[in-house]
Amino acid sequence: MSFRMIFRAVLVVLLLPFFDYVLPQHDIARITGTEVIRQDFSRWNRMFYAQPESGNADLGSRDVLFINTVRRPTYLFGLIRGSEANDIMIYRNEDTGWIWPPYFKFDSRDLQGEAQEYTSTSANPQWVVITKYGWRNRFLTTFPNAVRIKPVDGPDVTIIPWFNIIFFIALAIFILFTRRVWFQFRERVMDPALGRAGNGVDRMEAGIAERKSRFNRWRNRK
Repeated sequence: MSFRMIFRAVLVVLLLPFFDYVLPQHDIARITGTEVIRQDFSRWNRMFYAQPESGNADLGSRDVLFINTVRRPTYLFGLIRGSEANDIMIYRNEDTGWIWPPYFKFDSRDLQGEAQEYTSTSANPQWVVITKYGWRNRFLTTFPNAVRIKPVDGPDVTIIPWFNIIFFIALAIFILFTRRVWFQFRERVMDPALGRAGNGVDRMEAGIAERKSRFNRWRNRK
């Protein structure tokens, strides 16, 4: 296996989890309740939380809004959806502000109010689509961040992740375009430069060989 193939494989292994974390995904869920919990951050999970509400100080311990749901599980960037709503999922509800990832969310309190409005029971369910990013990790106590809530008619509604589809198409076009530009740059600039450098080395070696030959002839005449 060549170094180029190994580099590409490592790059894919690193980028896929990154995209899976930051790109928006859509969960069909039923909200069962909302709560506010005082959250203490550690050095291990601090990076997986956003920031406090706009205007508040960023402390080591603060209140975090949470939305409790029962959802249909999703896989592969939200392209594959489970058949039943049997997965307990808890979302945090934090402002992202101007920081990464660039969702520019400033309305976490408003979103919490929407979540309370759509709270329902299994006997009389109100299904919603929750747009979110991030991961649920029980070991590190991290939660996906809810970005948007939209009511839907039922759990079988089809959600097409248009943003992710367009993003990966644009990424593929960018990679192909960059690859083409690189090949043209190498063909028009680097290859001629390397050729000239190689010719210069050949001339230098030829000159050294010629001088060495003349020196040997001079020495043999003595």
